[in-house]
Amino acid sequence: MTVMVHAPDAEDTEQPAISTTDPASTARAQRTSRTWAVLLAACAGQFLVVLDVSVVNVALPSMRADLGLTTIGLQWVLNAYSIAFAGFMLLGGRAADIFGRKRMFLVGLGLFTAASVAGGLAQEGWQLLAARAVQGLGAAVLAPATLTIVTAAVPPGPARTRAIGTWSAVGAAGGAAGGLVGGVLTDLLSWRWVLLINVPVGALVLIGAALWLVESRAGDRGRLDLPGAVLVTGGLAAVAYGIVQTEESGWAASATLLPLFAGLALLGLFVAVESRTAVPLMPLKVFRTRAVSAANVAMLVCGSASFSMWFFMTVYAQNVLDYTPLEAGLALIPSSASVILGSKLAPPMMARAGARNVAVLGALVAATGFGWQSTMTAEGTFLTAILGPGILMMAGVGLAATPLASLATSGAAPGDAGLVSGVINTSRTMGGALGLAILSTVAASRTAGGAGPEALTSGYALAFRTGTGVLLAAAVLMLLWLPRRTDA
Repeated sequence: MTVMVHAPDAEDTEQPAISTTDPASTARAQRTSRTWAVLLAACAGQFLVVLDVSVVNVALPSMRADLGLTTIGLQWVLNAYSIAFAGFMLLGGRAADIFGRKRMFLVGLGLFTAASVAGGLAQEGWQLLAARAVQGLGAAVLAPATLTIVTAAVPPGPARTRAIGTWSAVGAAGGAAGGLVGGVLTDLLSWRWVLLINVPVGALVLIGAALWLVESRAGDRGRLDLPGAVLVTGGLAAVAYGIVQTEESGWAASATLLPLFAGLALLGLFVAVESRTAVPLMPLKVFRTRAVSAANVAMLVCGSASFSMWFFMTVYAQNVLDYTPLEAGLALIPSSASVILGSKLAPPMMARAGARNVAVLGALVAATGFGWQSTMTAEGTFLTAILGPGILMMAGVGLAATPLASLATSGAAPGDAGLVSGVINTSRTMGGALGLAILSTVAASRTAGGAGPEALTSGYALAFRTGTGVLLAAAVLMLLWLPRRTDA
C-alpha cells in the first residue's frame, strides 16, 4: 500500500509529495509471494511423481511391441515403480526430517530425472524395469518432502487446509493426466517420450526449488533405518509377485504360495524390527493416534481401487473400443477435471460437515461410479462407458483424498512431520500396487485367456465390481473408525 504524506506547514505546500511504502504491507506481500513460490515447487514435484504412476498405461502396448515384454512384464512396468515408491517412501520421509526437506527434495528429483533418461533410452525389457524401479526410489525420496514443505510453509488453520487441498488436487491431477499425456506423446512421438518428458520439466523444477525453497529439518541427527526399508520393500515386492503369479499358476501352486508367504514373513519381520530398534523407520507410536491410524488404513483401501481404475479404463478404451492412445487420453480428460474439482471442493465441505463425513461421502460417490462402470459392454459408448462413470469415480476419489491426508498429518509431532507424510503416501501407493495386482488377477480369472472384446470386457467388469465392494467397505470403515470431529 502506498500513501501520500503532505506537510501541514504553509511554506512546504509547494514541495512535491513524498511516496512511502508501508513496511508491514511489503513484508506481508513478500511472504505471500514466497509462499506461493514454495507451493508451486512442491506441487510440481508431487505432480511429476504421481504422473509417472499412470502415464505409462496407454504406452504399454507400444512398449510390449518394441521391447518384447510379456503380459506379466507389462504389469511390472507399473509395479516396479509403485513398489519401490511405496517401500522406500518411509525412508524418504525420515531422511527429509534428518537431512533437510529441501536437500531431499533436490536429491529425489535429481534421481527421478536421471532414471527417466535411462528408461526412455532402454533397449531391453529388464533395462526399462530397472529404470522404473530407480524412478520409484527417487519418487520415494521426493514425495514425502513435498507435503512437509507445504505444511511448513503455511500456518495451521483454514489456509493450511486449502494448501493441502491444492497439493491433493495437483497429485490427483498428476494421476488423472497420465492417460492424456501418455496418449499424446505415444501417438505424436513414441512411448519413450512418456519418460523423457520428465527431463526438461524436472530440470525446471530443480532450478525453481533451489531458488525458492528454504531448508528445514526436524532438528535431530538420528540414523536411517535401512534394514527396515529393505524389509518392507522386499515384503511388498514378494506379495505383489505372488499375486501376479496366480494368473499363470493358480492360488495353490508353489510358485504363488512361496513368494506370498515369504512376503508376509518379511512384512512381519519389519514390524518386529520397528518395535525394537532405537531409531525405527516407522515408529509404531504414530499409529496410537486414532486419526493417523484410521486415515492411513482408509487411504490404503481406497487407493487399492482408485489406482487400478486408470489402468482398466485405458486398456478398455484401447483393447475393446479400439481407441488410439491419443483418443484414450482425450476420453479421460473429464475424469481428470472431476478429480481436481473434488479435491478443491473438499476443504469448504470439511469446514461445514467435518473431515470424516466428507471422506465417507467421497468413498460412496466413487463406489457409485465403480458400480456404473461394472455394467460396461463390448459395444459401450463414450457417454455411458467412460464419461459418466469416470466423472463419478474420480470426483469421489478427490473428495476423499484431502480429508484423509489432513487427518493423517494433523496428529503428527513436529519431529515426525516428514515421517507421517511418508506414511500416508506409502499407504496410498502400497494400496495401489497391491490393488492393481489383485484386480488384474480377478480380471484374468474371468477372461480365462480370452483375447476377444467380449472376454476382455467381462474381466474388466468383474474388476470394477470388486472395486465397488472395496470402496463400500472403505466407507463403512471410515464411518466407524475416523474421529467425528477434528481440527484438521
